[in-house]
Amino acid sequence: MKTNNAQPIGIFDSGIGGLTVASAIHQWMPQESLVYYGDTAHLPYGDKSKELIAEFALRITRFLLEEKKCKAIVIACNTASAAAYEPLRDQYKGIIPVINVIDPMIEAVIADTDIHRLGIIATKTTVASGVYQEKLSRRKPSLPYAALATPLLASMIEEGFYDNSVSHEVLKAYLGDPQLADIDALVLACTHYPLIKKEIDQYYGGRVKLFDSAQVVAQKLHHILNKEQMNHEGPAGQNEFFVSDYTLAFEEATRIFFKTSVKLQKMPL
Repeated sequence: MKTNNAQPIGIFDSGIGGLTVASAIHQWMPQESLVYYGDTAHLPYGDKSKELIAEFALRITRFLLEEKKCKAIVIACNTASAAAYEPLRDQYKGIIPVINVIDPMIEAVIADTDIHRLGIIATKTTVASGVYQEKLSRRKPSLPYAALATPLLASMIEEGFYDNSVSHEVLKAYLGDPQLADIDALVLACTHYPLIKKEIDQYYGGRVKLFDSAQVVAQKLHHILNKEQMNHEGPAGQNEFFVSDYTLAFEEATRIFFKTSVKLQKMPL
């Protein structure tokens, strides 16, 4: 499969959260064109089998590669990253870069020698999967960590409750959990959480280093495209946004996550 540098970057998620990753990529590389796919007909992925999620991911990736001619794929979803990254990586190895949201975060954490105790906050599904815990324990067994499920945060953000009294109280309840006592770094292991990064930083008074999945993944992609000489040097790119099921409420919510209004196109796969 031949690619050229002007081809777009493909990004997909089960829904809306991955738009924070798309937004960060757009900020880092405004000259690149993006194609985003939100599999809204099948969300949430958290209650699906690993095999079914991998099948959804393969269909979406085929669309992004064969129909939209993308030069790289970003799995902007923790659940899909855990279930589908390895089969996608193996299938397209040596053809196109495939990046997930988990491994770049792990790499960033283990490279930071100033961390003495790490916290991880994520959805129930991500924490229950043990994916972050397994990778951290295997790659840096000397680093103490605590993983806390914070199930209210994603829905709270989607409903627009952030940076207000409601979100302050919910965050206070979660971040004050004894499991997170004495941490000096915190992994925001959900693509919704970059939208409340400022509030989390305010809670800790800047004393805790925050690992933002959107920024970490965007930096990783930027590095890979530069290394592979696949970065586009031309004028600002054009972005497209697809969903497998359309609702007006979902389109309106995209403004929160991508930080500008977007036009959604329905494309069932």
